[in-house]
Amino acid sequence: MTNEGAGPAIEGVLFDCDGVLVDSESVAIECIVESAAGMGVIYDRAEARRRFTGARMADTVRDIERRAGRAVPAGFEDDLRARMARKFERGLEPMAGASALLQSMTLPFCVASNGPRAKMELTLKVTGLIEYLEGRIVSAYEVGAWKPDPALFLHAARHIGVDPPRCAVVEDSDYGIEAGVEAGMQVFALVDTEKARTLPQGVIAVGALSELHEPFAC
Repeated sequence: MTNEGAGPAIEGVLFDCDGVLVDSESVAIECIVESAAGMGVIYDRAEARRRFTGARMADTVRDIERRAGRAVPAGFEDDLRARMARKFERGLEPMAGASALLQSMTLPFCVASNGPRAKMELTLKVTGLIEYLEGRIVSAYEVGAWKPDPALFLHAARHIGVDPPRCAVVEDSDYGIEAGVEAGMQVFALVDTEKARTLPQGVIAVGALSELHEPFAC
């Protein structure tokens, strides 16, 4: 871990879903690129990953419309979500170390994501993680606030009954990292070494979920 700083004792943990617990980001980005191409909009996959990792679906659609110079057809978002669901159902893997970490958690925890509940339940079921997260799913669509708005994490903290400064957030996206910082929480960023160099002050970079057993006292 790098960029480590002392904070209040951690009493609860809020996990992002895609890219933290479930290795679904590459599949989701592939689906966005394919659907955008149908609108005549070509994204390089690296560009799409930078733009859309952790983004709200409505913002993704707006970006496609802006690039296309026209509105997407009726049902575009539903079709995109269906495309993702089909690919998720064919097989996803949990992020390395996710199952072991969740299984060993003794602190209160939940998953808080910009995605809808149905998507989270599908990906967590396919990856075998749902058994650890029954009753522990918080969706931005139900809260009415999406990262980088800190309201989602503040709601999730209330859900697990832990004060925000004593909550840890585990994130991989800029949107989620910003939301965690703005919520006054202790943020652990699951990122590569290049990304770790650009993290905000106080955010702790981790290269693998296995590094979190010690700070979470698992």
